[in-house]
Amino acid sequence: MTAQLSTQSFIYAMDKNNQPALTVKSGSQVEIETFDCFQNQIQSAETTFNAIDWNQINPATGPVYVEEAQPGDILKVTIDEIQLADQGVMVVGPELGVMGHRMEKFEVKIIPVKDDKAIFNEKIALPLNPMIGVIGVAPEGEAVNNGTPGAHGGNMDTKLITTGATLYFPVFHQGALFALGDLHAAMGDGEISVSGIEIPATVKVTLEVIKGHSINHPILENEEGIATLVSKELLDEAANVAVEEMIDLLQPQTDLSLAEFTMLMSAAGQAQISQIVDPLKTARFFVPRSILEAYNIQLFKKEVV
Repeated sequence: MTAQLSTQSFIYAMDKNNQPALTVKSGSQVEIETFDCFQNQIQSAETTFNAIDWNQINPATGPVYVEEAQPGDILKVTIDEIQLADQGVMVVGPELGVMGHRMEKFEVKIIPVKDDKAIFNEKIALPLNPMIGVIGVAPEGEAVNNGTPGAHGGNMDTKLITTGATLYFPVFHQGALFALGDLHAAMGDGEISVSGIEIPATVKVTLEVIKGHSINHPILENEEGIATLVSKELLDEAANVAVEEMIDLLQPQTDLSLAEFTMLMSAAGQAQISQIVDPLKTARFFVPRSILEAYNIQLFKKEVV
């Protein structure tokens, strides 16, 4: 049976002190209803900046307490399904995003979703890439607002976080306290305007606890390969750590020296940008599945409970 969680239970920060909205066992599927990042406040292109309560931004539905999760474990999150609403929204404005210094006023664009396309205008219908912007667990230390990413996940705004992907999060607290929100109908790498096509959605995920392994930052796996996701104050710092985390994860499972494996990663790996507009920047390092298959590398083979 699939457990359900509605938008009646939401948080603005990921925090070890949040009270669980739902408790499940490892292996459970949960259906999670989400607001858009503006908590559905924008319903018209005429919405002004001052009409929005900016304290109600990036709500994440949850948290979900996973009974078997203990500090030092890994929470495996498989994204089974994403169902989008029929309308999304984008914004630009002064001091928002990369081009905010050149924007003279706050502007809203309502974007209908129809026939698996986002209707940007009469000339452009964008293919959908339903993806999750905010997803993660309670951070190790103090609360982190949902607009900020970190080692716990959070607002990573990574377009690979979509149906069919599996994420692995470090568990810092009992129960993990998992939550998600901030869905997008489509978003490019960087999210340069500070918004993708923001949209309410319903997401089905399967939550499993992995014992016997620990990680420092989120990891994503899909049919094409795997990526380490790292958020830091500076983008180059995030990219550098993402590279090193990947090498430390994979190289011990091969017969290659550190030097030779580093050369392999330079030839086959891809340093990529996830987002450059949040308080911390998120980069990822992606390795194609062919490299994993060549050395029969399987992530976290030990006990899944």
